[in-house]
Amino acid sequence: MTAYILNLVVLISIYAILSTTLNFIIGYAGIFSLAHAVFFGIGAYTSAFVAMNLTPSFFVAIPIAMVLAALTSLALALPALRVRGEYFVAASLGLQMLAVTLFSEWKGFTGGIGGVIGIPPVEIFGFALVKPWHFLILTLVCLALVIAIIQRLVHTSFGRSLKSIRDSESAALAAGKNITVIKTLSVVLSSSLTALAGGLYAFYMAFINVESFMLATSVLVMAMVIIGGTGTILGPIVGAALLMLLPGALSYLSFLPQTEIGSIQQIIYGSAMVLLMIYRPGGIVSPKTRGEAA
Repeated sequence: MTAYILNLVVLISIYAILSTTLNFIIGYAGIFSLAHAVFFGIGAYTSAFVAMNLTPSFFVAIPIAMVLAALTSLALALPALRVRGEYFVAASLGLQMLAVTLFSEWKGFTGGIGGVIGIPPVEIFGFALVKPWHFLILTLVCLALVIAIIQRLVHTSFGRSLKSIRDSESAALAAGKNITVIKTLSVVLSSSLTALAGGLYAFYMAFINVESFMLATSVLVMAMVIIGGTGTILGPIVGAALLMLLPGALSYLSFLPQTEIGSIQQIIYGSAMVLLMIYRPGGIVSPKTRGEAA
């Protein structure tokens, strides 16, 4: 039971990083992306490749993964963010579809459909984190750092510029804001921090394949953000915890057909998002709930 709880908390922490980084561009910049799983996958595959071919050091594998994810997001953001939001959604969906094909076919890097197995434990200053609670501490520290970075950014002039663009691009442009640069930087930062979650996931699971980085994952993370509460620090964490706990909770309901649990989850996600949009648009943890303006 202890091992199960540790595993669950580690996965919740990883998905909390994912939802927090997506919330940075959704909640504070008003940029909706369906490609978050792409940067999650880039982080995972790059960290695995570096660990298996160079070194499993956290301070080597993770930074390389973050840089590669940032460069990839730059290729997406520069052309797509010159236009209004709906075009970026379409571009991000296209990137997601392309990435799934690459992840499935690039066997030399991703292992193809079979994925990558035998990823060595991550090392911190030469110490291999082989015990689950060791990895839990690392994951929680990373989550805390990501939250601290984003919390600091949203209270700087850069963060205020993001929120002004979210509220009204026309007004921000009239105020002299370089909208394209600001939005591009926010996407690059979000994507690089997302790669951190990917690297943690790869090291923890010791096995990865394309199934973890498909469109369904991007939609799941977006659901975590919307259900938890956009434009807040706590909201994405609450959303991640609820949606990661849901599968386990459903498995205890014996009257539900176990073969249909996945479909039931999707119905619950969709219903929850629709109901929240109607009755609580800010999510479970809205800015008013926290006494914090988005």
